[in-house]
Amino acid sequence: MATLSDAAKAVASQAIVDLIGAAGILEIGDSGFANTLSTVPLQNPAATVDGAGVITISVPDVDPNIAVTGTAAEARIRDGSSADIITGLTVGTGAEEIVVNDASFVNGQTFTLESGVLTPA
Repeated sequence: MATLSDAAKAVASQAIVDLIGAAGILEIGDSGFANTLSTVPLQNPAATVDGAGVITISVPDVDPNIAVTGTAAEARIRDGSSADIITGLTVGTGAEEIVVNDASFVNGQTFTLESGVLTPA
């Protein structure tokens, strides 16, 4: 398996952040994305990248009106035209890639993105 240097990871990760663009969104879904529970516009820029290529999503981001009741299980980040940029992100209240204030989403309630950290392999 090939190994990238930290510098190469940083360049690749910055390209991902650039693809998200100024109008990126974070979607939180239930298992298998059968339902999109919440859609949150990301800040501009959507994230920062450190020297090792770790992407840290700019927070806080809030959805004041959850669309569908369900348990948050996965997330994806899309650009402003709804093209998938990153999929299969883990979601939860602990050590997941996308950390939320509560994984039990209730229609009409507020959800807060506590953190989002994506580490390149």
